[in-house]
Amino acid sequence: MAIQRMDNVLIVVEDLDAVISFFVELGMELEGRGPIEGRWVERVIGIDDVRQEVAMLRTPDGQGKVELAMFHTPKVIRAEPKDVPANTLGIRRIMFAVDDIEDVITRLRAHGAELVGELEQYEDIYRLCYVRGPEGIVVGLAEQLR
Repeated sequence: MAIQRMDNVLIVVEDLDAVISFFVELGMELEGRGPIEGRWVERVIGIDDVRQEVAMLRTPDGQGKVELAMFHTPKVIRAEPKDVPANTLGIRRIMFAVDDIEDVITRLRAHGAELVGELEQYEDIYRLCYVRGPEGIVVGLAEQLR
């Protein structure tokens, strides 16, 4: 067997508190938070003098996780413009299944989130949208209709 499961997705952020609040409002649970540093992490990620704070969040079912990392050293590097369009190479979004998409959008707006496009319906199966949250993080929301 090649893999057992997908464990988590890492997002590097500048404002850890704001991004944690955004994902908690979405419905994720903060699993833990703390400093990470030392030679072992430097060897794993291939960067010297690493000091970071990491938070791990999980979906309510415990299956999906998002890891957030805020680097104290070295300074973060912005690899692209903050708000790139959906056709830009690389990871563009994380998709979440939600019960009430309009309620989730309303709650996330209180954390500065904005719709990227529009809330749309795909046949009679899903209502879907992309939401841009703090630091330009894009999450997809999908409400299954049947």
